[in-house]
Amino acid sequence: MNTIHVDVVSAEESIFSGEARFVALPGEAGELGIYPRHTPLITRIKPGSVRIEMADGGEEFVFVAGGILEVQPNCVTVLSDTAIRGKDLDDEKATAAKAAAEEALKNAKSDIDLAKAQSELAVMAAQIAALRKFRQKK
Repeated sequence: MNTIHVDVVSAEESIFSGEARFVALPGEAGELGIYPRHTPLITRIKPGSVRIEMADGGEEFVFVAGGILEVQPNCVTVLSDTAIRGKDLDDEKATAAKAAAEEALKNAKSDIDLAKAQSELAVMAAQIAALRKFRQKK
């Protein structure tokens, strides 16, 4: 069977490491699909879900809050400050964090505060969307 090794790593731990048939994730310029023997590539990724179609036919979902993707013909590496397994996503925490980001956006007093709140809001909206996508697949 034709597979590619996939590593998804956060700042704190390795989230996923294994063989896959296909990987889909949100690239900076749009959705990326990676198959074995893909052309080498390094790019930034946006907040969203990484979908890994494993060699055994199962699927793994991981939320990433942006990061870097490196693709080699036999290896895919996703590096992200924050990466959460789909099964570990918490709807209540994500919704509360999104509400806090919206509140921070309203109360921003400087351009830096505004940019930080907008970034946090975008990440939380992407996390909630990833959570819904993960729940639908189950």
